[in-house]
Amino acid sequence: MRKKRVLLLSEGFGAGHTQAAYALSSSLRKLSPRVQTRVLELGNFLNPRMAPLIVSAYRKTVTAQPRLMGYVYRHQKSFNRLTTLALHRIFYTHTKNIVRQLRPDIVVCTHFIPGAVVSRLKRIDPKFNMPLVTVITDYDAHASWISPEVDRYLVSTPEVKSKLRRAGVAAGKIRVTGIPVHPNFWEHPGRNEILLQFNLQDMPTVLVMGGGWGLMNDEVVNAVLAGWRDQVQIIFCLGHNEKLLQEMTEDPLYNHPNITLIGFTREIDKLMEISDLLVTKPGGMTCSEGLAKGIPMLFHNPLPGQEEENCRYLTNAGFGETIDSPEVVGKWIHRLLHHYEEVRQQRKNHLEAIARYHPLESAQSILEMLDL
Repeated sequence: MRKKRVLLLSEGFGAGHTQAAYALSSSLRKLSPRVQTRVLELGNFLNPRMAPLIVSAYRKTVTAQPRLMGYVYRHQKSFNRLTTLALHRIFYTHTKNIVRQLRPDIVVCTHFIPGAVVSRLKRIDPKFNMPLVTVITDYDAHASWISPEVDRYLVSTPEVKSKLRRAGVAAGKIRVTGIPVHPNFWEHPGRNEILLQFNLQDMPTVLVMGGGWGLMNDEVVNAVLAGWRDQVQIIFCLGHNEKLLQEMTEDPLYNHPNITLIGFTREIDKLMEISDLLVTKPGGMTCSEGLAKGIPMLFHNPLPGQEEENCRYLTNAGFGETIDSPEVVGKWIHRLLHHYEEVRQQRKNHLEAIARYHPLESAQSILEMLDL
């Protein structure tokens, strides 16, 4: 009997969208031996020369012109028609050929660009009638995610479901599943083994992350944290930002036994497991991984748009706090040093609060559509 084929499409604008696709792929195969998955970053697959240039330009715009990106985000509806037409011209024919070649039983999109392309495919060509699932990987939903051709939306929270409902999406098309993270983030391996693996000490620990791109140019926050290096352990995860890793390695401020500098790693789940506080930009995937681990979070420099919305939701829900002054960092370090058991209890409370989002809920919803 032929295995059911699941095609997961993402884009490389930030690491979170593709991480969600791989997390779903892993969960699907874990749940059913009758499933075959394929993950593609659509733009990079179709045009491996041009796509990195586009992503690089986007990254530079995000860091240099955050207000512009915020404006575009808030006015998605105005840009949506023009964007769809452009994507149709760039990707339509090639995507059509890929889908015909791979013959998926279902297409799952974790980024709105491939979602718009496949939606247009379904709308124009009746032969492309496979189910289409959209996974919204933030705690907000803008107009570009929405299309009549989508058969099911998998969303992070009831609040995002309400936003889709107000935009006209039928309730029966929406499932609140939480954002899919890799099953490893829901597991709790031995602490001592992890400390030994990374040559870390058993002491209050702060994990600092800037996402897959390593956007951690907040020198004030980094310096404030490093100022506590004699009393707490600090792990800086710098992602693919090799330039920043080199600069911090050469800076005497970060040359200390209690400070660890790490580049890109696929073992963030382990580092979160042994850390007591996460300092991060509020990207949807990193925050969802933090939620799965129950770790308290501090958010710095949210980008206008989805990061601001993520930050607003998570702080209102009590899962984190915005760093609006150096005193916020000092307050939390003081808690780690003098009220450690309270912090640990808060983490247990967080885990209980998110227990309603089963780690495999998103994958189970997809299998349901495949009658598996």
